[in-house]
Amino acid sequence: MPSDGIEVNPQTLSRYVMTQSKDADLVILMDAIATSCKLIATAVKRAGIAKLYGLAGEVNSTGDDQKKLDVMSNEMMINCLKYSGVCSVLVSEEDEDPIIVEDDNAGKFCVAFDPLDGSSNIDCNVSVGTIFSVYEKDGEGKGGIDDILRSGEHVVCAGYCAYSSAVELVFTFRNSEVVCFCKFLLLIENLS
Repeated sequence: MPSDGIEVNPQTLSRYVMTQSKDADLVILMDAIATSCKLIATAVKRAGIAKLYGLAGEVNSTGDDQKKLDVMSNEMMINCLKYSGVCSVLVSEEDEDPIIVEDDNAGKFCVAFDPLDGSSNIDCNVSVGTIFSVYEKDGEGKGGIDDILRSGEHVVCAGYCAYSSAVELVFTFRNSEVVCFCKFLLLIENLS
């Protein structure tokens, strides 16, 4: 209940995910995604000052020229997910091959993502974002590309984070409502 317009009992991302899923690993994963989104949002906001506009001189897995922010955002996302301890396979639009997380850091989730979707327009000051889809590893043992190349009915969670004047993380769990977090606090439940 707000006290003088200030929320004293906020619905945080971690609290929401735990309430909905009762899965501590999913809480860790969503916190890792949120952390990478916060890092990417900061880089996008400071891109002009930090001279992050322009091409990086590489090409991604779909043949697009990579921007400096593409490369940086990809590294941020990979590092946050890889070291969360709950991911086994990472597939990025920026990389040709999937990333198989080392056994000592591997967990049960497989994540496909584009760390900076719309980056071809970043020099024009247009909104960009991160898109992601989460699967659970199919069975025991080491994760592989087959764990992620499955139909949408196997998706555990999917969403996006938009970077503009406000940073909004919007996602849904399988058979659940779409929710929107702004400043990583629940803003809209049952978004339709």
